[in-house]
Amino acid sequence: MALVIITGLSGAGKSVAINALEDMGYYCVDNLPAKFLVSFADLYGMTENKEEKKIATVVDIRGKDTFGDFYQAMEELSRRKYPYHVMFLDCDTQVLIQRYKFTRRRHPLMEDSNLSMEDAIALEREWMKNIRVKSDYLIDTTTVKAAQLREKIMKILSAEPESDSMLIRTLSFGFKEGIASDADLVFDVRCLPNPYYIEELKNHTGLEDCVRDYIMSFPESRELLERIIELVTFLLPLYRKEGKRELVVAFGCTGGRHRSVCFAQALAAHMAAKGQRVIVSHRELERE
Repeated sequence: MALVIITGLSGAGKSVAINALEDMGYYCVDNLPAKFLVSFADLYGMTENKEEKKIATVVDIRGKDTFGDFYQAMEELSRRKYPYHVMFLDCDTQVLIQRYKFTRRRHPLMEDSNLSMEDAIALEREWMKNIRVKSDYLIDTTTVKAAQLREKIMKILSAEPESDSMLIRTLSFGFKEGIASDADLVFDVRCLPNPYYIEELKNHTGLEDCVRDYIMSFPESRELLERIIELVTFLLPLYRKEGKRELVVAFGCTGGRHRSVCFAQALAAHMAAKGQRVIVSHRELERE
């Protein structure tokens, strides 16, 4: 049995996430009160061939008074040795406000209260900060469209989720569009020569040989990549020892199209060659 718990901020895309899991063959329950989480796992775990069963549920702030049971439920699931993963969906506050305005819906914490939308989101973020820290997978949906979120979730959970090996997600982004907030490690590669200022390379990306060859023609680029690989290799067993299941390594450059893409690809290729589970994504290129 594999249990996936979807949680996170209201408006961050949990409905998209649970629908994606349903398409993957998970038995899904939305808006399950936290106090019923263990009972849900017990009931479904007693069916035949339980090791083949995949179940998922959304537990979030809509439970209100029962949300405080979330921590105890996770501890009990661990005590009973039920395999489970927590996927936390986060999002920028202003983007959440825009989404609520677009859908003309009210935040759950605004019901029976005088809270403003911004205050309700801030309160929810405060309530959920400890869950966010304990989550196995953290996805920032600020710049992610629904179809991209579905694809990302499917990639994460289809990459041998029951394996003991850690999932490494390499990510490229552009600093001018904002830092990648879901990253565990962020490397700034703006210190390297920029292909953008080379006329014949400007309109290409770090996915192409011409850009990659230019960036890696410099000894400082090659040495930086070697040092990053060495650091990540050193850190992996330490993160794994702490129970972390996913490590997000982000590379940032100015526009997120050349240097950061090249380094995200290079680290992913190296780790995959070493037998690690790897997913690579390029935030700015995916926007295009």
